Amino acid sequence: MDLTNKRVIVTGGSDGIGRHICLKLAAAGTQLAILGRDTDRLRRVESECTSAGAKHAIGIECDLQDHDAILAAVEKVTETFGGLDILINNAGIWHKTGPLDTIPSETLQATVQTNLTGLMQITQAALPALRDNDEGIVLNIVSKSGVVAQAGQSVYTATKFGVRGFTEVLKADEETTGVRVGGVYQSGTNTDMFAKAGEDVPNHIFTEPDDLADVVVFVLSRPPKLWIHDIRIEL
Repeated sequence: MDLTNKRVIVTGGSDGIGRHICLKLAAAGTQLAILGRDTDRLRRVESECTSAGAKHAIGIECDLQDHDAILAAVEKVTETFGGLDILINNAGIWHKTGPLDTIPSETLQATVQTNLTGLMQITQAALPALRDNDEGIVLNIVSKSGVVAQAGQSVYTATKFGVRGFTEVLKADEETTGVRVGGVYQSGTNTDMFAKAGEDVPNHIFTEPDDLADVVVFVLSRPPKLWIHDIRIEL
């Protein structure tokens, strides 16, 4: 698929993996809606994407724990761009590893709402616009934790297994609509996600987000008959 002028939403686009995906898509000439919670970061990435070659780039403040904000963001994108071609569900938060009884209730709720509920809600809101063209795509950046259970990650892993199941069912449900659905299951990535949760992790041993973004753009640019719906990325 030629990505030029394609209308794209990237959640969690102001930082980490999402920022790198946005920059790669900008270089491909897309129209980008960059969703995130930090206004200053959104403005910076918006400017970077414009300089990198985006046909149009807008930063939209949107917390996936706020359903009204999700609906407003999707409405703004479809009105601004005149529709939507691609939704990349990238936003996610991490909780510090440990037994379930050591994870604060508010952390549990925020992790589930951001990683799973919010992802489903924005997909639900975007589906009508995605179905209204011949090349709609939903690509979920899930995590290796959606495939492999690892000690100390009970809540995070529960959300990611949930996203994996949601991805598989959505793919089956949308077979007749033409919307292609896929999941990316990457290993640890060199971002600030762990530090934000107060966890000291040697990120230099992980996948670089720029390399992961290359994979995402490669997948999106395949023709429909070569759709790669399940991507496993290991070091």
